[in-house]
Amino acid sequence: MTADNIKNLLMVFQRNEITEYHVYCRLARLTKGENKEILSRIAADEKRHYEMLKKYTERETGPNRRLVFKYSLLSRIFGLTFAIKLMEKGEEFAQSAYEKARGDVAMMDALMADEQRHEKELIKMIKEEKLDYMGSVVLGLNDALVELTGALAGLSFALQNNRLVALAGLITGIAASFSMAASEYLSKKQESDSNALKASFYTGTAYIGTVLFLVFPYLILSNYLWSLSWTLANAAIIIFIFTYFNSVTKDLKFKKLFWEMIAISFGVAVFSFGVGLILRMWFGIEV
Repeated sequence: MTADNIKNLLMVFQRNEITEYHVYCRLARLTKGENKEILSRIAADEKRHYEMLKKYTERETGPNRRLVFKYSLLSRIFGLTFAIKLMEKGEEFAQSAYEKARGDVAMMDALMADEQRHEKELIKMIKEEKLDYMGSVVLGLNDALVELTGALAGLSFALQNNRLVALAGLITGIAASFSMAASEYLSKKQESDSNALKASFYTGTAYIGTVLFLVFPYLILSNYLWSLSWTLANAAIIIFIFTYFNSVTKDLKFKKLFWEMIAISFGVAVFSFGVGLILRMWFGIEV
């Protein structure tokens, strides 16, 4: 590498370090106890890296405010674990980037050692209630998506009246959410789980939230086909968000999970289209 190339690369590293310093400081303010101490220590390391790089570049640089805001917002919405896992991926990128400059800049070995230590510390500290109850949320989301998407599709073709479809969908969905919450409670009780009530709450809440999001188009639009299309789009949005969250926090392959869920939910919906239409013709229903 030429001297200019090295300096430009170090400027990129320098901005990355000061950005991560601000991110870890903000995340530390959202936590307490041992996690807060670990994040504060990592933030101090990132600031030290910034100062080390500044000696080479002889220039000041500010953080990427967009990234600082992004990770802070994500940690508030999806939890600290999700934000940390995304940061962990950034740490992996930093390590590979430092490797390129290793032969040209003497301090790169020290920076790489710190980044590897950060990764280990971050993995150790990932312990959050949201993840503990992820199984309950998955149960609520999956069941609501598959069951209600299919039910709304069948009802749409059978009734062809948005208000009736919305009414039937809400009754079915809310009743099913209480049933699922009760089943989860009894299941956890059988396992002697002291947090059975909380697990059932997560399951029921996830189910009801999904029901409302899927039924919403039928309360707004008048055409049942447009409502059904919107509902399917909402289902795809839920699947995308949940699958991305799950793939990040559990290190799973996003594409495989996403298309698997889409195939199941939409497959049931397509089958229900046909069933609803056949039953409408069979019983001679006119609404």
